[in-house]
Amino acid sequence: MSDAPVPEPRDPKAALVFDDPLNQQSSDDTDRGWGERPAGDSAADLRRFLDEKPPHHL
Repeated sequence: MSDAPVPEPRDPKAALVFDDPLNQQSSDDTDRGWGERPAGDSAADLRRFLDEKPPHHL
């Protein structure tokens, strides 16, 4: 009889995945990925506009 160690189960996260990456939706495929924000009130839009205004537009 051998006293070989019993192999431990492998971590399923470490396995290679050979799926087609083009079948998965990336964040760029959504409006959120392009920087679109959910609809909000006009005060929030004005505040965002004033916060993001470049200094040469003061």
